Amino acid sequence: MAAESRVNPAQVKKAVAALAKHLEKVKAEGKTQLFEEDGDGDYYSVMLSTRRVPQKGSNKLVPVKIPNPLLNPDKTEICLIVKDHQGEGHKEAKKKVADMEACGVAKVLGISKLRNNYKPHEAKRQLCDSYDLFCADARVLPILPKLLGKSFFKKKKQPVPVDLTKKDWAAQIRKAAAATYAHVGAGTCIHVKVGTSGMEVAKVAENAIAAIDNLVQHVPRKWSNVQSIYMKTNESVALPVYNALPDPEEEKSAREEEAEHKAEKIAAREKWRAEMEAERINTEAPPAKKKAKK
Repeated sequence: MAAESRVNPAQVKKAVAALAKHLEKVKAEGKTQLFEEDGDGDYYSVMLSTRRVPQKGSNKLVPVKIPNPLLNPDKTEICLIVKDHQGEGHKEAKKKVADMEACGVAKVLGISKLRNNYKPHEAKRQLCDSYDLFCADARVLPILPKLLGKSFFKKKKQPVPVDLTKKDWAAQIRKAAAATYAHVGAGTCIHVKVGTSGMEVAKVAENAIAAIDNLVQHVPRKWSNVQSIYMKTNESVALPVYNALPDPEEEKSAREEEAEHKAEKIAAREKWRAEMEAERINTEAPPAKKKAKK
């Protein structure tokens, strides 16, 4: 069961309203962004800061449920990356997508074509800019970073996983398109988009409140490990919506957990060394002498 939220919804609504006024002012003054985050205009974002550095980082995107999708299902163009073997499997996937109900898939791209046709950096960049969302068969996700290059990760458009072992592909793709995504890396800051500049302020606030509660569930020790939460747009200042007070008990618990984790790592390393040493001794031991026949 999810813990009760510690964020005041009224504070979130005030922050969103202030950011909306900032966007209107920037637009009225005719200013443009110096650096666009992904070429699709301004986004409202939630930034969550944890008390402790995670013991283990990950490059995987974490899906975060929100009530109001950031992508318009009627206008969104999705590129679906599928598993194939030397081109085989790609045609079957295209046929299945053509036969199923519409879910926004505009292109089906096999791994073989991705590897052979998108080697130059410029080709990868153009591919990245051509679609609103990239979904990929979860089974091929580990090999995609090398094939896609830096553009996708710089613009935060790396493919999100979908389970294509299930029969209803359309449902899996719609579910992926309806969520927003967070990258829980090796640092203390977690960033997630919760709205676009074209959305109503009330809907952005709803998304932010839901995203905060859902995002906390992916943080080790949940709310006990949350130090602060801010909201911002691409180039605005960050507005605080939550700040935790010092908690000696949480600090003590975190230190004990880290010490336990460190002890487990040391024990595992010592066990591995002992096994390697035993294997070396057995390998180097001279063969047993055969007994002479009488």
